[in-house]
Amino acid sequence: MKIFQQGITLSEKRRGFHLITSDIVNALPQVSELQTGIMQVFIQHTSASLTINENADPTVRRDFETYFNKAVPENDPDYQHNDEGSDDMPAHLKAAMLGSSVTIPIRNGRLALGTWQGIYLCEHRNYGGRRNVIITAWGDEK
Repeated sequence: MKIFQQGITLSEKRRGFHLITSDIVNALPQVSELQTGIMQVFIQHTSASLTINENADPTVRRDFETYFNKAVPENDPDYQHNDEGSDDMPAHLKAAMLGSSVTIPIRNGRLALGTWQGIYLCEHRNYGGRRNVIITAWGDEK
């Protein structure tokens, strides 16, 4: 069994859902050495998250943003944590709903994502800044 790990910093993105599959694949080319295995992608932040979903139609990503903004609105008077702005607590809640990591099988040296699947960075802050991600892959060698 081999284990590979790489940290990357994603450039600042506007609030929304952004495909980062190619960033992840390019950051850990050693995946090609694995016959079968697992990749875990973990974001080191509490106001952004990761998920896997549709990678072809950009309206899906816009609809995600619309849904989460309706489900977790800003300026809720019941929120106590608002030191960093009206988008702060909603960002934490959205991140908790979606999660801080995704796990993808590796098959024949490639991520075994479905035809229409991609990895999303879900940026929940208006000005979230650069985001740090740890990518770990492990499995049996080819």
